Amino acid sequence: MGGRGLSGTRWGILGGTFDPVHCAHLAVAEQVRDALSLSGVLFVPARVPVHKPGVVVSPAEHRLAMLELAVAGNPAFALSHLELDRSTPSYSVETLEQLTAERPDDEFVFILSVEAAGLLHTWHRPQRLLELCRLAVVPRLGYEALDDDYVPTHFPGQAARFLSVATSRLGHSASDIRTRVAAGQTIRYLVPSAVEDYIKEHALYRADD
Repeated sequence: MGGRGLSGTRWGILGGTFDPVHCAHLAVAEQVRDALSLSGVLFVPARVPVHKPGVVVSPAEHRLAMLELAVAGNPAFALSHLELDRSTPSYSVETLEQLTAERPDDEFVFILSVEAAGLLHTWHRPQRLLELCRLAVVPRLGYEALDDDYVPTHFPGQAARFLSVATSRLGHSASDIRTRVAAGQTIRYLVPSAVEDYIKEHALYRADD
């Protein structure tokens, strides 16, 4: 596991492209950590996101650098380079298999938004994923809660693997942030100030990119 190590046995896992990491990512991670009494939250940036086919993402080194800046102030946050070290698409189930093999005494809770949870049955080996971890399903502004029939239909008998966590309904969007930067608009308070400075310094997301 790359990044800083934390003691403890119950970890939240938050994956994504983080292009860029924004304040909603951090707020949700902290609120899930608090609600479920987690030892910490491990951010796992993807090199090749499988759920965004055809979408060009920023180089991994920039996304990782912004994440490092964003989590630096929270000792309960850490980073993993696990998916960045792969040249193949980043399947969550393979990430959890590697984490559980490396840390057999730890328990993992995979954090995902309600719209992602509603597509879980289409993921790569979702049943195996549920064997490896529990899911913390968090709300997102503009999206409805999971239908009552969703889990019984697609994952019968596994309702206990789904944890609903009432985090703040934040509508931050990385694509909106990129659009605002390209248009020369402010992103202050949407991303940590250190991330905002990094985006400016490295001229990320400009309209001519």
